[in-house]
Amino acid sequence: DTIKIIEVKKSIFEDNDAEADRLRARLKDEGTFLVNLMSSPGAGKTSTLLRLAEALKDQYSMAVMEADIDSDVDARRIRDAGIPSIQIHTGGMCHLDAAMTEQGYDSLDGHYDLVVLENVGNLVCPAEFDTGATTNCMILSVPEGDDKPLKYPLMFSICDLVLINKLDTMPVFDFDLARCEENVRMRNPNAAIIPISAKTGEGIEEFAAWVRARLRNCSKIST
Repeated sequence: DTIKIIEVKKSIFEDNDAEADRLRARLKDEGTFLVNLMSSPGAGKTSTLLRLAEALKDQYSMAVMEADIDSDVDARRIRDAGIPSIQIHTGGMCHLDAAMTEQGYDSLDGHYDLVVLENVGNLVCPAEFDTGATTNCMILSVPEGDDKPLKYPLMFSICDLVLINKLDTMPVFDFDLARCEENVRMRNPNAAIIPISAKTGEGIEEFAAWVRARLRNCSKIST
């Protein structure tokens, strides 16, 4: 007799992709721009979001969904800066999927022009699951090294924007910015690359301009 084989992983991805497409359509209809922000732990996601919020606060309403295995440290930090935030605990999972993202989105109080999902710090699992976000962004920090795009190809291949953070630490680390950008282009020639420093503010206005340009395309967002 033929043994029936069930491709569980394939089924999980297919179901999630369908859920993600449905969420994306909903976000478009509601005029919300959802950014899925990914990086390694400690790359500076929260610090970068605080800088972005400062740059956009007079033009757009913004909320943040913080995803972590445990704790609410980042959500409190965002909230203390005056930005609406919620904390999503993954229960040990190293990523968010579309259903978890939508659950978090539904928990937000009111409508926001821009919602940022700060995904779990990880360069592997979050890249595998479509969250239903409007766009994918990731942060690579200088201390991690300029070879990360070569070691984690999927993460860099799915991102529309790569932020190279902690430029202020370049004198301390052996980091070649031009080589890093070349490595990113090798994985994703269409990705935008913006070097920044969340500490000094360098490059933040360029990042904010990139976000503004895409927010203007959301039909229900007034500029």
